[in-house]
Amino acid sequence: MKRRDFLATGALAATLPWHARAAQPSPAGEVAASAWGSAELRQLGAWDAHAHVGTPGATPAKRMEYLVRIADRVGVERMCIFMSPPWQYEPTPEQFRKSNDDVLAVLKEWSSRAFGFVYLNPTHTRASLDELERCVADGPMVGIKLWVGCHCNRPELDPIVKRAAELDAIILQHTWIKQRGKGNLPQESTPMELAELSARHPGVPLICGHTGGGDWSLGIRAIRSRSEIHADLGGGDPVYGEVEMAVRELGAARVLYGSDVHGRSFASQLGRVLGANLTVAEKRLILRDNLVRLLRPALKRKGITV
Repeated sequence: MKRRDFLATGALAATLPWHARAAQPSPAGEVAASAWGSAELRQLGAWDAHAHVGTPGATPAKRMEYLVRIADRVGVERMCIFMSPPWQYEPTPEQFRKSNDDVLAVLKEWSSRAFGFVYLNPTHTRASLDELERCVADGPMVGIKLWVGCHCNRPELDPIVKRAAELDAIILQHTWIKQRGKGNLPQESTPMELAELSARHPGVPLICGHTGGGDWSLGIRAIRSRSEIHADLGGGDPVYGEVEMAVRELGAARVLYGSDVHGRSFASQLGRVLGANLTVAEKRLILRDNLVRLLRPALKRKGITV
């Protein structure tokens, strides 16, 4: 099924709970089956590598409740959650601690559906390392989210990457390559800079958030030689050819489904994968199995079996 057809029928398919679609005989069930393409994928339960709780709700847990209702309709089983709004490009330690407190509140009620990533700003290296201890070493979180606070090839990241490796905590670094206007933000990282960081820490798994964003073809090529870096598909427009190129250049085992909800929707980003010219086995890797593999060491440390 082509992306355009998936998105056109997505609203109808989204009315069905993901776990009930395989047995649903109604016309809506037929639409859902067509959108997912196979019974195996329809019953899979996608794992989302890139999600934010910015939906309506009086508390972080209530916002997550709203998000889970949407996830249930479209077939997303687990989400990696980080960065509670309001968002600052160069957060102070107080600001990123408050964001992490919100995610911790989500995990208290929704640990069955969410994995927490600690939000850090490496410009404040000591405070970031302390927060890494609080939320990952001594807390329930299993990964690290880095946004725009500091170019990711700077030496301030080295102690954070080293400690993350000791804790088996995966790092997701936002990257972008802006094609219009004034270019990237002053401290915004690129996939090329993430490749530089990876070269200093061979063997440490990293996730390239958005995989370059605007110029995704350049971003994919920038990380191609670094086998430790995985491509996050989330947050971009569902354009033709990106997913196929990522698989062709990196291999399906290095590509991850991510939505960047609520900046983007679950369904539009699922459509990029489900509508791609790939095998069912490749789609399964992207939608779930790759993220399971990357998170398993950290989950094992926490006594979580998947």
